[in-house]
Amino acid sequence: MKSGSWPDGYGRTVLDRVDSTLTEAARRVPGLTGPEWILAHVQTAARGRRGRAWSMPEGNFAATLILPISGQLGQAALRSFVVSLALYEAFVATTGRAEAFALKWPNDVLLREGKVAGILLETVGAHHLAIGIGVNLIAAPGAEAVEPGAVRPVALATELGQRIAPEDFLDVLAETYARLETQFVTYGFAPIRTAWLAHAARLGEPITARTTREVFHGTFADVDADGQLVLETAQGRVTIPAGDVYF
Repeated sequence: MKSGSWPDGYGRTVLDRVDSTLTEAARRVPGLTGPEWILAHVQTAARGRRGRAWSMPEGNFAATLILPISGQLGQAALRSFVVSLALYEAFVATTGRAEAFALKWPNDVLLREGKVAGILLETVGAHHLAIGIGVNLIAAPGAEAVEPGAVRPVALATELGQRIAPEDFLDVLAETYARLETQFVTYGFAPIRTAWLAHAARLGEPITARTTREVFHGTFADVDADGQLVLETAQGRVTIPAGDVYF
């Protein structure tokens, strides 16, 4: 396993137990002077997208990066692609198995077509973004824990037979994220988008996308310059700013 070197300018906090790293990150904002990683070995009230519960067995990875931001919130939201690409690179660095992983729009990482990691972005006030990350390092919830049709949860240890301690994974992830964050700030979304699409799951294949109001069936054609999903449907090209994808 490749070891990470901790990036300059990023804080590192490791907690034995917390309600939620996202909640803890929001509590710590007033005292922060720069980006801070917060890792917890146990979360008692973890949450995922749209308020869904997030299963958190001990030994899995739960962390939040609290990041000072400036500019438009739409640009801040593109960090979901930055962090998912960082996760992909961290998985490859720690396992050496690039072919096993793929990226699922908008912000999941797949391992052998099962969900191994998820990301949740929340703004904290006007000047901070909290990026919550959950990774099934040791164990995954059962299929009954996810909605019908969703990608099955999988764990790194059971799928690849490799065990990685959460703090070791954090060290690698922090380094890959810092490098990609610098690239994003310096060159914009374009190179991140290109790299993300190179590892995208089901690109060029039929998928289903659900928003809060509609369901679309079509071919996954692209992710545009604003991070929107682009589908080719029987009714023409459709862009979807937010939603869930099903295979």
